[in-house]
Amino acid sequence: MRSEVTPRNALRFGIVLGIVAFVWLTLTVNLLAAALATAANLFYVLVYTWGLKRRTAQNIVIGGAAGCVPVLVGWAAVTGTIELPALLLSAIVFAWTPPHFWTLAMRYRRDYARAGVPMMPVVMGTRETARQILLYTVLLVAVTLMFGAVADLGLLYLLSALVLGAGYIYQAARLWRTQNAATAMAAFRYSITYLGLLFAAMAVDAAVYSRAG
Repeated sequence: MRSEVTPRNALRFGIVLGIVAFVWLTLTVNLLAAALATAANLFYVLVYTWGLKRRTAQNIVIGGAAGCVPVLVGWAAVTGTIELPALLLSAIVFAWTPPHFWTLAMRYRRDYARAGVPMMPVVMGTRETARQILLYTVLLVAVTLMFGAVADLGLLYLLSALVLGAGYIYQAARLWRTQNAATAMAAFRYSITYLGLLFAAMAVDAAVYSRAG
């Protein structure tokens, strides 16, 4: 037997879940973390999904503004404040989002076109999308190096950021040269590995540094 969730019931569930999440975070963590999480939720639903996803090729860039907030939520949950390292950590996720998702959009460009979603590969073509991916990747690597300096991380993180960043730039440059689906998916898979390993390097470096101190 097939069951369906009506749009009205889905909306009601989402609103209730958002309210419960805000109250729960406020009571068990702090108000700042709850407010940031709720703001990101509202931005993603109202501004990105409802307002801009089907209206601009920059939808992923704008949506990334919501996707990078969880980093701030986590920082606020632990410290009760938002400091410069938290903003740069959030900027890493923000800069990572477009090159990460545009590779997937290049692979499924025809599907997005049929669905009427103006993703960049649909509107501006694969060559311009690949160029934007390369530019954002360079920006991403620059931000990761800035974060290491501001967060006072050590040599382990610096080397990891350089090596992983060089690999990402290589993937982006290769995609710019070829612009085919297979290379796009290779860059997509690398982007996931990249972010996981980068954050792992942050954690290990901070642990080693704190013990050494």
